This record gives sequence, structure tokens and C-alpha cells, in this order.
Amino acid sequence: MPNKLFIVSVFSLLFCCFLSAQEKNNKKKELPEAISVDSVIEIKNPYNPLSPAKAAFYSAVLPGLGQAYNKRYWKIPIVYGGLATGIYFYSTNNKEYNRYRDAYKSRLAGFKTDEFYFDSQGNQLSTPRVTTDGLQRGQKFYRKNKEISLLVTLGIYALNIIDANVDAHLMQYNVDENLSLAPHFKINEIDATSNLGLTLNFKF
Repeated sequence: MPNKLFIVSVFSLLFCCFLSAQEKNNKKKELPEAISVDSVIEIKNPYNPLSPAKAAFYSAVLPGLGQAYNKRYWKIPIVYGGLATGIYFYSTNNKEYNRYRDAYKSRLAGFKTDEFYFDSQGNQLSTPRVTTDGLQRGQKFYRKNKEISLLVTLGIYALNIIDANVDAHLMQYNVDENLSLAPHFKINEIDATSNLGLTLNFKF
């Protein structure tokens, strides 16, 4: 009988040790899973260094497409409005420049049939409405305005690319809500003086 009791005790002890070892083994197996879950959570929303480059490339291919990629749809009409304005002024100045240039070439060839020799009703004038020197000055004026309009249009196109790139950077900028800096204004009720300053709050 004591031998049987001893065997049962040893068997119970071994069974308890087996259960304890099995529990420890299960905990060791669960630990990598928890680490892998944490790692997945950390990698889920990382900083994407290619996002600004993609936004800039899209805006370079088609103005406003980078803004759409950044989900800043309200900027697209501004981009196209600026480009359309620049193109309009370039086209207008180019048209006027060609008018003055064609009339100037006609004068140099000895003709008196350019548009400035006629009034608004189509009657030919004895003296032109714009002199030859005036035609030269007009060419310089409209050529300068045409070049400025072209530079402005190219500048708006470049700003469209830069805006998409910078906006994509700022969208991924991590703003910690636990850190805040705010101005404060307080009036002293005793002597009616005012206090102005900045408050820095850090929550942890």
C-alpha cells in the first residue's frame, strides 16, 4: 500500500511538473506572436519617403494631380486658375507683339498698308496712327510682357510641383498632442494689470 501511494505521489508530481513546463512553453510561444503583432502595428503607418516624390512627379506630369494624390482637392482650381491666367496674358501679349512686328516689317519694306494706316472704319489715313518708332517701342513692350507672362506661368507650374511635394511631407509629420504651446492673457483683478505670455504643456 505505501508503495502504491509513493508511486501515485511521484506520478502526481511528474504530472504537475509536466503541466508547469507545458504552461511555460506556451508562454514562450505566445511572446513572439505578441512581438510580431506589435511590430505589425508599428509598421502599419510608417513614414513613406517615396510619397513626396510621387506627389511631385504626378504634379509634373499633370498639374493638380499631385494635389489630388494628397487629397487636397480644393487646391486644384487654384493651380489651373493661375496657369490659365498666365497663359492668357502670354497669348494676349504675343498677339500684340506680332501685330507691331508685322507692321514694322511692312514699314521697312516701304509699304504703307499696315493696319495702323487705317482707322476703325477702314478708311486709309495720310499719317499712321502709330509711328515707326512707336512700333519699335510697342514690340519691346509686348515682348517684355510676353516673357514675364511666360516666366510667371512656369513659376506657377513649378510652385504646383513644390506645393505637392511639401504637402506630402507635412501630411506625414507627426504632431504629438501631449506637447502644446499656447499664448495666454490674464488680467490681474487687484491692480487691473494684464499679463501676457506663453504656456508650454507637456502631458505624460
